[in-house]
Amino acid sequence: MSARNEPTHPWLAGLLWAGLTVTIFAGWFVVTRFSVTRELRLWDVTALRFGVGALLLSPALLRRGHRLPAARWGEGLLYACLWGLPFVLLVAFGLQRTSAGQAAAIAPTLMPVFAGLFAWAVLKEFQGRVRWLGHGIIVAGIVCMVAAGAAAHGMADPLGLAALACGSSMWAVYTLLFRRSSLTPVQSAALICVWSALLFLPVYVLGGLSRLGQASGAEIALQVLYQGVLMSGVAIVSFNRAVALLGPAAASAIIALIPAVAALAAIPVLGEWPAPAEAVALACVVGGVLLSARRAPSITTTKGDRTP
Repeated sequence: MSARNEPTHPWLAGLLWAGLTVTIFAGWFVVTRFSVTRELRLWDVTALRFGVGALLLSPALLRRGHRLPAARWGEGLLYACLWGLPFVLLVAFGLQRTSAGQAAAIAPTLMPVFAGLFAWAVLKEFQGRVRWLGHGIIVAGIVCMVAAGAAAHGMADPLGLAALACGSSMWAVYTLLFRRSSLTPVQSAALICVWSALLFLPVYVLGGLSRLGQASGAEIALQVLYQGVLMSGVAIVSFNRAVALLGPAAASAIIALIPAVAALAAIPVLGEWPAPAEAVALACVVGGVLLSARRAPSITTTKGDRTP
């Protein structure tokens, strides 16, 4: 790659990509919660996300002279199983059984914790005391938020909470694997959508799971735009770019700012007002996020460590 194509300030560029991802993801929790509690169901949201996404991104895999080898398609299938179909189903299920604020406070914020744990335990990557402190504050803040929500609104559904945590761990594994991948962000996004569509759409159609006929045209259009274009295309590419420029731990920690944005957006759109104790717990989570985003001190730095 020529120097012209390399970002002059990779840390700043990574922050901008992460900021775009935060905005889209925060809105996704609100928009998805809006639909799965009305006419559409999680099956419809999943079908729109990957069906439209596959149509938009599949040309990136079929360009003449740039076709991917079979091994890359196998890698894409693994990514689809981590950050594709199962992830969306788990989070949508969690959204049905909790709230936009709780879901946005659990799935994104636990992801950097899982990423740090997996990187330390499996890849032997040094985390540093500050980052470990940040991880601990994130977990403590989530526990306090769930407890405060239970006191103010009633006990949260354990199955919904478990689904969100499970999806978060899968997302973390994806960030670590993509760091070492030779796929571009666009190729990874396209493979996730295509494989997820191939696995899910036949079941969706033949199983009669669609409720699109019962929803308004405006609601379907909103979901097509958000699920199919922004989430399946723009957000995956922007998140992959953030991972490539910042590294998985720092990028995922910044992404954990999603709950603050989602909680604010849920107030006018869904009428979900957080209790004061929930707001305090959320502030603690954000504090933990900022600590986790700190670069861990490294013993050696080589150019070969940069993600393509």
